[in-house]
Amino acid sequence: MINYLQEKQVVTCFLESENKILILRRSEQVSSYQGKWAGVSGYIEKAADEQALTEIEEETSLHQQDLKLIKRGKPLLIKDERLGVNWVVHPYLFHIKDRNKIKIDWEHKEIKWIDPKDMDNYQTVPNLKQTLARVYKA
Repeated sequence: MINYLQEKQVVTCFLESENKILILRRSEQVSSYQGKWAGVSGYIEKAADEQALTEIEEETSLHQQDLKLIKRGKPLLIKDERLGVNWVVHPYLFHIKDRNKIKIDWEHKEIKWIDPKDMDNYQTVPNLKQTLARVYKA
């Protein structure tokens, strides 16, 4: 039997400061991967670059002037048979100047600044480590 998965385009943005990466724990109010650690992410509803900035502003209260784009990574296909979705993830890495400006919205319940090498210590959304590898070399 052929299983046709729905394709969904998303951005995942990693924020970097002082050689640490920000991960955010998803709240119970989001539609998928509740309680899992993730980057700043969302469905692409406009150009991916614009969507990345929109998601960062919505989820962290940071504005374009607070960010510096370091790298835009090659999109990554992540199959999630359980949800019936092929995620096409467009990864981004931004440097931020002031960590204290971050204020998370309802989509997340906790944030942590971690050494990227420690990603395996967290229960993340599927393939977060591989997504990060597209934009960040430790």
